[in-house]
Amino acid sequence: MTSNHLILPALFSFLSFSAQAQKELPVEVIDVPKENKILVSVEGKPFTEFIYPDSLEKPVLYPIYAADGQIITRGFPIMKRANDPTDHPHHIGLWFNYENVNGLDFWNNSYAIPADKKHLYGWIKTDRILKTKKGNRGVITYSAYWRDQDKNILLEETTTFIFTAYADERIIDRLTTLTAKQDISFADAKDGLLGLRVTHELELPSAQPKQFTDDKGNVTIVAATSNSVTGNYLTSEGKEGDSAWGTRAKWCLLYGKKDKDSISIAIIDHPDNPGYPTYWHARGYGLFAANPLGEKIFSNGKEALNFKLQKGSAANFRYRIVIASGKKRLSHDAINQLSDEFSKMGDDK
Repeated sequence: MTSNHLILPALFSFLSFSAQAQKELPVEVIDVPKENKILVSVEGKPFTEFIYPDSLEKPVLYPIYAADGQIITRGFPIMKRANDPTDHPHHIGLWFNYENVNGLDFWNNSYAIPADKKHLYGWIKTDRILKTKKGNRGVITYSAYWRDQDKNILLEETTTFIFTAYADERIIDRLTTLTAKQDISFADAKDGLLGLRVTHELELPSAQPKQFTDDKGNVTIVAATSNSVTGNYLTSEGKEGDSAWGTRAKWCLLYGKKDKDSISIAIIDHPDNPGYPTYWHARGYGLFAANPLGEKIFSNGKEALNFKLQKGSAANFRYRIVIASGKKRLSHDAINQLSDEFSKMGDDK
């Protein structure tokens, strides 16, 4: 497998090709180590923050803004806003983890887990910030450890975020390398891998409350949505609405209205990722996730991956998140172009 520092030159080369069509805006990246966060902004306007306080069970990007200034992530549980649903407190901003890593649940861990159950869950603790860079593209690279409750290390994570900004678009490229510090099994599970919890307005309309049960029997009730929600999913394979859930596609789009603008969020898979094209764990209540490791769940047992890493081996996961605002949603052609260009990243590795 290839590490992130070898991937980066190819990605920057390919991004410069894309930039010919649009003017890139300068991205500011400011490290605030005393507060365990890094601020990312564009021309003085907030883009996002990388936050990694000890109070969280994982590092996240939170909040995330569209180019028009609209926040596209849910506020709860860090900073609750009006109409915020309060289900699934582990859904914070944009994150990356998994439900079953050697039997430990990294995905569902939060302050809501009772102390006598915490041993069933894992933590991801940021060890150090390796790089920050401002310019036409902002860069954050960090190292983190996936640990059990006794602080035994299962995985070492190295992640690079690349932030690109245009007048009506914001792009986040996430390049993650997981290196096994012991033999690792990612048994097929529903909850993973790249997750985003969106603002209330981008939820899908639902007249009835819904009930969800995790693999430990924990039940979560999600309330019916209000009249203010306008979200809809659309995949590269033509699946729409709730039908997008549990299907494979190279990209998935969530779009809807917030204030006077149309907000589009596209998550794009990379063909070199394990399990490509990914399954979409895209729920109507605002969870937008790509999970390539849950084949058995999403295929009703017809397929299984049970991804494994031997001690010392590594795997790369690359995802692109595109956030667009304006009068119209992102078109198929625009997303396909972004997807095709993203797929070229790494060809010369």
